[in-house]
Amino acid sequence: MILTIIWAFLAVGLLGGLFGIGLAVASRILAVEKDERQSQVEELLPGANCGACGYTGCAGYAEAIVSGEASDLTLCTPGGPSTAEAVGDFMGVTVEVSGEKMVAQVHCRGTRDTSKYKFEYSGLGDCNALYASFKGDKECPYGCLGEGSCIKVCPVNAILKHSDGYIFVDKEKCISCGKCIDVCPTGVMKWMPYTADTFVACNSIDKGGVVRKYCSVGCIGCKMCEKKSPDGGFLVENFLATMDYSSTGSTDAAVSGCPTKCIIRLEQKVVPVLSENIEEKKED
Repeated sequence: MILTIIWAFLAVGLLGGLFGIGLAVASRILAVEKDERQSQVEELLPGANCGACGYTGCAGYAEAIVSGEASDLTLCTPGGPSTAEAVGDFMGVTVEVSGEKMVAQVHCRGTRDTSKYKFEYSGLGDCNALYASFKGDKECPYGCLGEGSCIKVCPVNAILKHSDGYIFVDKEKCISCGKCIDVCPTGVMKWMPYTADTFVACNSIDKGGVVRKYCSVGCIGCKMCEKKSPDGGFLVENFLATMDYSSTGSTDAAVSGCPTKCIIRLEQKVVPVLSENIEEKKED
């Protein structure tokens, strides 16, 4: 009986050893040599692995660049122009980078204190799940739903919840990956230039009288911004003020004269507080 057990152990050990040797030999024979340039290009990339380039992380983009699959070397938005130029120099290609860095921002400041709600939501903590229920619990169908789906998908924790209840993006941390814009069901998350210091914090295209009924900080399309700051780049269309960020005129009068104070200065200091429920859901 004992000899049988010993022989069984020896047989299993011998087979395991033979299989191990076979796998080692096979791995050497079938191994695909990695181009050293791929590792070097990967080191030039920021390592965010956000997927904004359309490839599976920085390693995937580096492989595509080296293999010639990716001819566009400006796809890494987190790295920006400097990364594109560095990769171009390494690959011996001249890269022309135009435009400035764009960052995401929540174009809404409606909260429990300033907006009206249709019902109390107690479901899954996800903006898309909430939006599937009658387009959200807010009377305004265009505003931020506040469930923090954007916070959860942000790879660099650049999106926070203010102590007053609204969600905003810290532009200094934003890597322009666009994940928050893709996940937002109401379209309230929009691109704006990194250098911009003013934006219209509203997304509603309802008439002013309707907006007044459900939000005290929404844009009412009064065109006061156009009148107060004619060179500030403001344009009111579909009852919503937007901005031409290429304009260099002063926006001071529009900011101070806006009756609902929906025109926001980004340099205003805020006190970000990530709510416990969103933080817990993000960790899950």
